[in-house]
Amino acid sequence: MTEVASSVVHEVLGPRAQDVDQPIIDYIVNVLADEDFDFGDDGEGAFDAIGELLVAAECVDDLAECRSACSKLCEKFGKHGLVKPTATVRSLATPFRMNAGMDEEQVQKKKPELMDGPGLSERDRRKKEREKRQEERQREAQYRMHLAEMEATRAGMPVVCVNHDSGGGPVVKDIHMQDFDISVGGRDLIVDGSITLSFGRHYGLVGRNGTGKTTFLRYMALHAIDGIPDNCQILHVEQEVVGDDTTALQCVLNTDVERTQLLEEETRLVAQQRELEFEEAIGKSNGELNQVIDKDAIAQRLDEIYKRLDVIDADSAESRAASILAGLSFTQEMQQKATKAFSGGWRMRIALARALFIEPDLLLLDEPTNHLDLHAVLWLETYLVKWPKTFIVVSHAREFLNTVVTDILHLHGKKLTAYKGDYDTFERTREEQVKNQQKAFEANERSRAHMQAFIDKFRYNAKRASLVQSRIKALDRMGHVDEIVNDPDYKFEFPTPDDRPGPPIISFSDASFGYPGGPILFHNLNFGIDLDSRIAMVGPNGIGKSTILKLIAGELQPISGTVFRSAKVRIAVFSQHHVDGLDLSSNPLLYMMRCFPGVPEQKLRSHLGSFGVTGNLALQPMYTLSGGQKSRVAFAKITFKKPHIILLDEPSNHLDLDAVEALIQGLALFQGGILMVSHDEHLISGSVDELWAVSEGKVTPFHGTFQDYKKILQS
Repeated sequence: MTEVASSVVHEVLGPRAQDVDQPIIDYIVNVLADEDFDFGDDGEGAFDAIGELLVAAECVDDLAECRSACSKLCEKFGKHGLVKPTATVRSLATPFRMNAGMDEEQVQKKKPELMDGPGLSERDRRKKEREKRQEERQREAQYRMHLAEMEATRAGMPVVCVNHDSGGGPVVKDIHMQDFDISVGGRDLIVDGSITLSFGRHYGLVGRNGTGKTTFLRYMALHAIDGIPDNCQILHVEQEVVGDDTTALQCVLNTDVERTQLLEEETRLVAQQRELEFEEAIGKSNGELNQVIDKDAIAQRLDEIYKRLDVIDADSAESRAASILAGLSFTQEMQQKATKAFSGGWRMRIALARALFIEPDLLLLDEPTNHLDLHAVLWLETYLVKWPKTFIVVSHAREFLNTVVTDILHLHGKKLTAYKGDYDTFERTREEQVKNQQKAFEANERSRAHMQAFIDKFRYNAKRASLVQSRIKALDRMGHVDEIVNDPDYKFEFPTPDDRPGPPIISFSDASFGYPGGPILFHNLNFGIDLDSRIAMVGPNGIGKSTILKLIAGELQPISGTVFRSAKVRIAVFSQHHVDGLDLSSNPLLYMMRCFPGVPEQKLRSHLGSFGVTGNLALQPMYTLSGGQKSRVAFAKITFKKPHIILLDEPSNHLDLDAVEALIQGLALFQGGILMVSHDEHLISGSVDELWAVSEGKVTPFHGTFQDYKKILQS
């Protein structure tokens, strides 16, 4: 049914549907395909439900075209039998008693309706007005929720708000997903998947880039997998919040829709109450006002609001939201800033704060540490360890996974497999399983080969006929053991420089820096880098670590002091900017040919291959590559000229765990200098031997290990 609805929507909207984000199209299809949806006369119901969204998403130009499109949708859906039939209206020739056929006792039990008229008492009139206002409040709340859903759909993130009740169903505990398939663009990602998520367990989802980890989380968030209860609240933290004038703190608080609506209603009723008291105090009586506003009704409703606010613990909401933001490194001043004033990385933190504040039944986190500094990562680790419900996290950070997860979900070969324990335990268990399976496969192959040799040798020997037949039957009965198919090894082969400039290579002497019109960020920097340097810079986000890299690379110049660079030194810089700057309409090989014109194609192919971009992957459009694959293309581009010094700004952000291991090995073999900014403990511990701490406008060597630095932050 949904597939037919989807084809109809694409047919009516035409080519524009291809330019609209898929979550919006999915939302429109799901609304129209619902078996209880009423299209109304000539598509009026569709216009009321999705008209505003169609215009906002630029599926249509204006409301007039929108009405026409909704009319066509109604007509097309009707042809496919997807339009709910309108109830037949029968004209009655004579009055018809609705209680005909019921005995008098049943009729008497029916609650009398409150009717307007001379016989209506003042008490009944007030009661009816209160009921009417209650219905209006409910309709208004539903309308607001509908607008929130459309706004969230336009923003590309599912709307999930704090739920203080169970949603009418049993409390969500374990989630059993059985026999499900997931495919994208005709490519199977998961086949016959079956997994059980036990309540309160913390799962780490691991697997190679491009295997479908993020797609699996999206399917779960959309309840597109059978076995997920309808009343199960799921939140997938994947995209940053949309910046507007709302403060960071209020943005988090607004996720508790019920609390927000109750506080707004309280403010409105208190204002009305004061207005009535003022009228009474000055001895005036506004008859018209008193008819609309019932003083007793206001007091009663306020009492209901205060009780409900107490039940949902509304008083503690603001302090809890502020505490979460503070843990994610938001100062009190930052919490009062408008969300539009923050960069994408900080808005991503706000999205994470909203998720932690909501506490959904199932929390889905996709690389949550990418935009956090080490202090925030340590806070998040502590927070998630105590998380009372279920969550699934995708992360490239091995130590983070070891700290927060209780189980591992491994996506490999289109299958999901669950393992108990942290990532290190999973790796040992998986390695042992692979060894045992390989032994079983080899033993099975030897037995089959031995039997087949006997059969081939004595197939036509009459004396051995019975033995041959028994071997043939035994061979048929012998089950096949699948050969182990390992993932191809990742490669990060950094080219060795042809020459080695003599010292000094790079040196800072009393260098100071500040952006024009701003304060001085760094005072009297004194340090040097040579071809044997293996350094990691650590410090909180916003302290200026990326600025130091730009000063070293020569992209920025000091305002005083000197920075010396050898005339022969070649410096390569890797950052997220280089990944985002790739030409998505091109493929890796064509991109390299444009960056280095005149270089033979085979030489460029070979260099791409040294970073694992081989074969057809080098010819795929860039927009089809995963984040990790794009990172490897960026690495290939910046290292083609064989640099002496490599500057790395959070190089592991889009790599999977296997790729991080390969990067560590590649950096260990690189015969040049390395300076990186990272909070990945495993990457730092495996590839550098010196730490520099950035704080208070200074860069100073840290005498200790990364573990020692973590302990200082934790204390």
